[in-house]
Amino acid sequence: MSDTRRRVKVYTLNEERQWDDRGTGHVSSTYVERLKGMSLLVRAESDGSLLLESKINPNTAYQKQQDTLIVWSEAENYDLALSFQEKAGCDEIWEKICQVQGKDPSVEVTQDLIDESEEERFEDMPETSHLIDLPTCELNKLEEIADLVTSVLSSPIRREKLALALENEGYIKKLLQLFQLCENLENTEGLHHLYEIIRGILFLNKATLFEVMFSDECIMDVVGCLEYDPALAQPKRHREFLTKTAKFKEVIPITDSELRQKIHQTYRVQYIQDIILPTPSVFEENFLSTLTSFIFFNKVEIVSMLQEDEKFLSEVFAQLTDDATDDDKRRELVNFFKEFCAFSQTLQPQNRDTFFKTLAKLGILPALEIVMGMDDLQVRAAATDIFSYLVEFSPSMVREFVMQEAQQSDDDILLINVVIEQMICDTDPELGGAVQLMGLLRTLIDPENMLATANKTEKSEFLNFFYNHCMHVLTAPLLANTSEDKSDKDTVVGSNKNNTICPGALRFMRRIIGLKDEFYNRYITKGNLFEPVINALLDNGTRYNLLNSAVIELFEFIRVEDIKSLTAHIVENFYKALESIEYVQTFKGLKTKYEQEKDRQSQKLNSVPSILRSNRFRRDARALEEDEEMWFNEDEEEESETVIPPVEKSKSEDDFPDSYEKFMETKKAKESEDKENLPKRTSAGGFKFTFSHSASATNGANSTNSKSVAAQTSPASSNGSSSKNANLTAAVTATKGSLVGLVDYPDDEEEDEEEETSPRKRPRLGS
Repeated sequence: MSDTRRRVKVYTLNEERQWDDRGTGHVSSTYVERLKGMSLLVRAESDGSLLLESKINPNTAYQKQQDTLIVWSEAENYDLALSFQEKAGCDEIWEKICQVQGKDPSVEVTQDLIDESEEERFEDMPETSHLIDLPTCELNKLEEIADLVTSVLSSPIRREKLALALENEGYIKKLLQLFQLCENLENTEGLHHLYEIIRGILFLNKATLFEVMFSDECIMDVVGCLEYDPALAQPKRHREFLTKTAKFKEVIPITDSELRQKIHQTYRVQYIQDIILPTPSVFEENFLSTLTSFIFFNKVEIVSMLQEDEKFLSEVFAQLTDDATDDDKRRELVNFFKEFCAFSQTLQPQNRDTFFKTLAKLGILPALEIVMGMDDLQVRAAATDIFSYLVEFSPSMVREFVMQEAQQSDDDILLINVVIEQMICDTDPELGGAVQLMGLLRTLIDPENMLATANKTEKSEFLNFFYNHCMHVLTAPLLANTSEDKSDKDTVVGSNKNNTICPGALRFMRRIIGLKDEFYNRYITKGNLFEPVINALLDNGTRYNLLNSAVIELFEFIRVEDIKSLTAHIVENFYKALESIEYVQTFKGLKTKYEQEKDRQSQKLNSVPSILRSNRFRRDARALEEDEEMWFNEDEEEESETVIPPVEKSKSEDDFPDSYEKFMETKKAKESEDKENLPKRTSAGGFKFTFSHSASATNGANSTNSKSVAAQTSPASSNGSSSKNANLTAAVTATKGSLVGLVDYPDDEEEDEEEETSPRKRPRLGS
């Protein structure tokens, strides 16, 4: 029972005057030797860590608010609050604080902090050395009352004394009676004085006064007083707005009268703070901190009460997803959830997790899928806001729902595709909704926030899903704008007709190459995607413009970062066309890098026979021949291409160089064929490449034109698995004069790393 009574939430006030939740724990008052005094300790209920250790200072002003709150300041800009689950716990700790400070526990505030000079000045004023005497509450005294309230705002101790006087004498209700009288008499001067009085009372920043002013009985009269700002020629009509324009709509009837009253109160107090009261000056910004706290804790209480009412939320979701629900009703339900989610931001993280999990369990995501497709702009905007709360809370939860949904629905009605379509079709000239949805989509497909566990890899699963089910929707506008009458890749980068999107296409390619990911690099080389880039550069001629600079920077990046696979592809396929460009050294630098890498490969190759002569690598030649035969047979099945079968080898170690000589002869023959297919020079003196194949055709051509030679090791001991045997087989493929692996496995990168670090595997001749 004591644990429940002392259960608290710890809050701190940030620089924006908003309360930050620091966690939930259990509070105790204990003597701390290090602090030399009685202190408040709060230990987290989750792990027992120390959330708060605060010495009860005799000079610190502690305030007790709303029966379950204790608020105080430990430094000039460091405010703390303890929110108790039960009133009994709050009373118990309050008594401890008052006991240390020698105060009566019946007071709502222990004292105010004032400096000595302020205290001396105050003591020198005999007329205010005792409790402030308020003028009688009459019409002819309103000016005097207004002057009194205004004059005490600069003195903390006088503010406290005035607050006590107002509370003890029930003065606020008497003032509001005078307000009604002044309005009936149309006494403008009196109404202006009442504006100053009520505004000044709000700036006293006292929770006990707020409870009176914001009660159902008084709040509308308080709003009425604040309508008569002397600076305005005509009074505002705030009460008319609150009673007639702003209608309280119960999407589902709320049976709890306390909850309904709390909702009304919170809305009206928020309206007073945001709309009625002028923006506080630098000197006034701390005057309304208690008002901010009042609203904050009200919102926490509202969300908690609604969340605990399972019947209410179930009914809301049932109507939201019911086909029979009309559009107006559904609009109200969506707006309710938007406000509900906004209020939930005041919850502590643990409670907020429970809140969103409850919404997900009840079916918030399928409901959003329905309302985001509605024609009503307000409904779509509200649904987008709700979706943003869910994505920010847990992108993984949204991804999991979308992947499960794909098993039961067509691509067109998937939630994520609905989001993409709304982003693409945003009618707002400023694209406000599109920008918001773009940010949410980016969060969902960002690999950095995807989970990877032993049983499930979210990154591979979701990205695979996205590319299969959603990418065609995302890229549809791009393809529609670039296809026109031409279907080849030249429309993306190289065409003068579409030159307006050329820089965008280059930026996209530059971003992909900037990832330095061999997966993308292999795709670029297989699809021959540099061809339109080089065509665009050659078509541009000698003009020094944005296109020229962008293309040169692209190749310079490849040279500086020494991306070997791309360097080899560019030099072997396009260097003849680019060697005439001498105003930059980029392409000559690429050729140099290529030749250096080629020399290194030759040195590696020369070292292979000496490694093979080691007895530890020898094994039975017949087993090796069987492995090679299986390897090539599997390759034939997968690629459906013709490869040269393994050449019969003797057991002599000197046969390996003979195989390499045969390979070099084949390579030279292929290079002589390539010379006949060099790009033809255009009339401008440059080279022009044309497209004659698709990406898939390119892949087929590459493998069809491949010549392979398998090198076999010498006989060795019979020990070793078949997987090691396969690794001892070196495959060489010459494609357009380059050395690449015979089969492009997705895990080539891992194998290459292993081959570099392990002396037990023969390096591939084409690596």
